[in-house]
Amino acid sequence: MRSIDAAQRRNRAAVRHRLAPASRTDDATAIAEAVVALHATDPATVFLSVTARSRDLEPAHVEKALYEDRTLLRLLAMRRTMFVAPVDLLPALQAGVADALAVKQRRTYGKYLEGVVEGDIASWLAEVEEETRRELLARGSATGAQLGAAVPRLRTQVDTAPGKSYSKPTNITTWVLVTLGCAGHIVRGRPGGSWTSSRYSWAPTESWLPAGVPAMAAGEARTELARRWLYAFGPAPVADLKWWTGWSLAEVRKALAPLDIAEVDLDGATGIALAGDLDPVPAPDPWAALLPALDPTPMGWQSRDWFLGPHGPALFDRNGNIGPTVWWDGRIVGGWAQRPDGEIAWRLLEDVGNDARALIESEAERVRGWFGDVRAIPRFRTPLERELSA
Repeated sequence: MRSIDAAQRRNRAAVRHRLAPASRTDDATAIAEAVVALHATDPATVFLSVTARSRDLEPAHVEKALYEDRTLLRLLAMRRTMFVAPVDLLPALQAGVADALAVKQRRTYGKYLEGVVEGDIASWLAEVEEETRRELLARGSATGAQLGAAVPRLRTQVDTAPGKSYSKPTNITTWVLVTLGCAGHIVRGRPGGSWTSSRYSWAPTESWLPAGVPAMAAGEARTELARRWLYAFGPAPVADLKWWTGWSLAEVRKALAPLDIAEVDLDGATGIALAGDLDPVPAPDPWAALLPALDPTPMGWQSRDWFLGPHGPALFDRNGNIGPTVWWDGRIVGGWAQRPDGEIAWRLLEDVGNDARALIESEAERVRGWFGDVRAIPRFRTPLERELSA
């Protein structure tokens, strides 16, 4: 069994995730491809993840890729999490993840509609989805509020916590739109406000992709996603792939079966890698990076000791969401935050020397310039981020 130690894994992440300066690029789509897809639960993460891996990109360049060139698209995918993905990956994401999500969404929402809707709930919900889609096709683009006003049944009220003190009846507009998005019928367009906003408009998929999302068999799609993840994040334990995708273990094993896989020793643990991808990756020059909350690199693995060390309690919230992190040569060594005046405050959690400090300071200045006048508080606050931003 080939041994691949933590240092070699860090070399791979530095080069393949375009974090080392020599690997950085000003192609936002290539950056997304390097990490399979960009984590997008927090809208600001997309832009900050790109700038950390670019040379001279600005938010407008990322917006152009998303909303004008449309080489990137925002969708709900792995673990029912929002991602921004290259358009050429959509067939695999749709068949391998999103189609199953749409089925689960309808099943979950259907339970809440019991007692509210008469007759067959599945048929009723399908009618509402189709009516909403027709309205959106007629308009070309619309917000959820505009569609709710135009399609009366979208204003159907449901109570997701009956009898509870925090119960708050809500209409089903967002449910229907999210399901239509999972099914590949509609897409999220440009939001209102700045690049940190999540007030998205919606558009028919046909207006972005005239032929729609190309069909792909579910098994083939999962295998392609597994292959891309292994190239970007491997070698790694099978459990990490299972966590990242949200698939069952049986689905993971079935996805891996057509691939030529090699087992490797990861400092005493067993991992897998593509059999043709075992050669060492040379160490890049020393590098620093400030990655945003929920960046796709630290969120690409469930087992993180080899780059996180003992710093988890300060950098994660209670639900396992990572905050803004300072990286030095492939390891997390601190955290950072944006203060109300725009300053980027950072703190090291271990001693890395003066040369590292100088490079980290340079990266912090880059991030400050990227924000400009925009202020963004991470969706999920972590202990160190709260302290530094005060």
